[in-house]
Amino acid sequence: MPKTPLSDSSFRGPLERRSQRILRRILLPLLLLSCLALVVFWCLFLFDLSGGALTSLNLSAAVSRFFHFDAEAMGGVPGGYTEVVAATLGIIVTVVSIVLQLSAARFAGITRMFLRDPVNVVVIGYYVVVCMLGLWVSLALRMNSVPELTMKAFLLLTTCAVALMVPYFGYVFTFLEPQNITRTLLHDALDTAERGALAKRNVQVEPAQARLILTMEELTDIVSSSLSNKDKVIASQAADALKDLAIGYLSLKPRARSAWFEVTPALAKNPDFVAMDPESLADQARKRTWVEWKALRQCLGIYNEALSGMRDMTYLVAINTRYIGAAAVSAGDSEVMRLVYRFFNSYLRAALNAKDVRTAYNVLNQYRLYVECLLQNGYEALAVDGVVHMVYYGHVSFDMKLTFVTETVAYDISTLCELSHELKADVETVMLERFLELDRPLRAQQQEAALIGVRKAQAKLGAYYLALGQRERAERIAQDMQDEPASRLRAIESQLQNVSSREFWEITDRGRNFEYMDEPQRAQLSVFFALIPRKAQS
Repeated sequence: MPKTPLSDSSFRGPLERRSQRILRRILLPLLLLSCLALVVFWCLFLFDLSGGALTSLNLSAAVSRFFHFDAEAMGGVPGGYTEVVAATLGIIVTVVSIVLQLSAARFAGITRMFLRDPVNVVVIGYYVVVCMLGLWVSLALRMNSVPELTMKAFLLLTTCAVALMVPYFGYVFTFLEPQNITRTLLHDALDTAERGALAKRNVQVEPAQARLILTMEELTDIVSSSLSNKDKVIASQAADALKDLAIGYLSLKPRARSAWFEVTPALAKNPDFVAMDPESLADQARKRTWVEWKALRQCLGIYNEALSGMRDMTYLVAINTRYIGAAAVSAGDSEVMRLVYRFFNSYLRAALNAKDVRTAYNVLNQYRLYVECLLQNGYEALAVDGVVHMVYYGHVSFDMKLTFVTETVAYDISTLCELSHELKADVETVMLERFLELDRPLRAQQQEAALIGVRKAQAKLGAYYLALGQRERAERIAQDMQDEPASRLRAIESQLQNVSSREFWEITDRGRNFEYMDEPQRAQLSVFFALIPRKAQS
């Protein structure tokens, strides 16, 4: 089964993640600071009581003396404690407000996310409660007696309030780091999807759908803001979070109740759905794909925005789309597999319209890898659909005079034909026939450069078949090339024979040179050209 990279710890349970975060970032530092203060205090206090002779000190008597509260001596002590806690709260609110405002200027929805976080709510609430408790303790001392248990508890709470300030600052600064914001949004989206998908009451579904859509759009806003600021790292993290969301959702989707897939009013009013005709909306419910459609629609928006500003992001979007497709293959969700095709095709169309050859080249690489995944997992009919789409965009790119894209399509389909032979796929013959259709519009217009590129890919495939003893298939390709002029065939053979380096002389993600052949395959090249009927040699 294909492996789909996921963010680390992306899909742990929410309670486990939250408890580990609180323990690591708040409770342990709080305990250490409190213990350090207590140890220092008691060492000094006991030293003073003993007059420097610690050996003669009665520890029990010292503790009893410390916790003996006298109503007259206490005076306004609780009020002083309350002022300390209130001052600490004021410092926290001031610092947090400044940092939060700076983050809110970069990331949409950060204030709402901050206020939804239970740790922030609990900590601020804790300070308010301790301040209120101090007021009531002050009033309690007017009865000319000291409520000892209350005073001891108030002393402990005040100590923790002061010690809590430093670890809480650390928590807030960590919480507002860009990668943690995207991770928090991802976890929130997955938790929301799980609650909504498994909800036992239908009235719980619509709010969950609305919140899930909002979280996806917040992730997209982070990408858009980062693209505007040329911050590729943050943009990549947010785009990866969208991918992880779709993959994580696919794992829980089989357990979802049917009500989750219905198009509710909250869903239908969303801008990405409101423009769809009723039939398309009904298809979303019938195919159970509205979540994946929305996630991929966000990816398409990112792709289109990056196409004119940060082209590296377009490649990341294509890679993430392939990962989503691979996850759909693992889950056996054929509707999502087809949906991935539609978005890949949209990526290619946008790149061709922009005449962006590099982006089209990169997208085709991921397109081919996705079709390979389908072939390897037995979805042969869907793999053929991919080849048909690739041939179509090969023709479109030729019409737009983007001949290198057409040549790239040819080599990618040639690779898929080789893989189908290795897997002994039933669709091998169909793929070969589709491959031979690629150059027919080119032949009609006699476009030399594009024809040579496609014919090279076909000749390579013919030599591959001969090297494996598949003479019949090689002859089928040779027959298709019989109308080529002899001069063109000689040029193709000469150029292919002269390629001896596997590595292309520039840095590419594909790594391998299009025209390179292993020695057994290259040895069959001249044999293949000899198979071409003689009328082509005249």
